[in-house]
Amino acid sequence: MGINRLNHAVLYVRDAQRSAGFYEDVLGFRRVSVGPAHFTGAVFLQAPGSTNDHDLGLFSIGQGAGPSAAGRSTVGLYHLAWEVGTLSELDELRQRLSARGALVGASDHRVSKSLYAKDPSGIEFEVMWRVPAEDWEAEMRKGPGIAPLDLESAMARWGDRVTGAAAGSAT
Repeated sequence: MGINRLNHAVLYVRDAQRSAGFYEDVLGFRRVSVGPAHFTGAVFLQAPGSTNDHDLGLFSIGQGAGPSAAGRSTVGLYHLAWEVGTLSELDELRQRLSARGALVGASDHRVSKSLYAKDPSGIEFEVMWRVPAEDWEAEMRKGPGIAPLDLESAMARWGDRVTGAAAGSAT
């Protein structure tokens, strides 16, 4: 017995409809019908190319909800990471997130190239591209830790190479 992968995540948000619109417009998710009709105030979304019945569930808890204190004063989830297949897709999402004022950071984790953003409820998420596994060792020799993301240099090195789950890789 073993876990294969994360199937879906559920988030409590201020307004599920507004958050769903954001995930649809910016990340290309689509709404799906899941579960019984008693899920009032809930929206279920499927990521592009996903084979899951849903990848994200959003449950409204109201505009008065305070921000998450996870990692500052309470335990809790820091973020979810959504993977793209190419650096061009990552660059396109960088532009979309910037245009929406949602982009809050970008990092080179050596084995992945990542963008960080916040949804309308202020929940942080990551969008990342996975470096080809055969290049991990060379990337890690560049230095420990996290570096600033130089997406243009990464695109010059790997072009539009498809990696990770999009390439059918389990690594």
